[in-house]
Amino acid sequence: MTPNHHHSTVARPEHVMLDLGPGVGALVLHTGADLHGVEIEISRAGSDAERSHKQVHERPVAGRPLYGAVFDRLPAGEYTLWLDQQPLRRHVDVAGAAVTFISIEEELA
Repeated sequence: MTPNHHHSTVARPEHVMLDLGPGVGALVLHTGADLHGVEIEISRAGSDAERSHKQVHERPVAGRPLYGAVFDRLPAGEYTLWLDQQPLRRHVDVAGAAVTFISIEEELA
């Protein structure tokens, strides 16, 4: 995978449907506007080379823009987030039948 693909920066007002259940969760990652259109990668802990990615989108909420990526259908466990081929955050715990919310907005400012 080439580092840091940039894609569409069109706002995404549609709702996000999440597939949650026993042993399967989701991660919502809040970012700053500076990452709009950038791909964030995710891997299971201990499997750094096996990554998937999601794009950071702008989502209008209550009349203001929020930026983030949604990783759905994740098997419960520990994950690493990646940006530009570097670990962004390790030890991200995702529980089954739940949504984990984290913010990196302040970390990258």
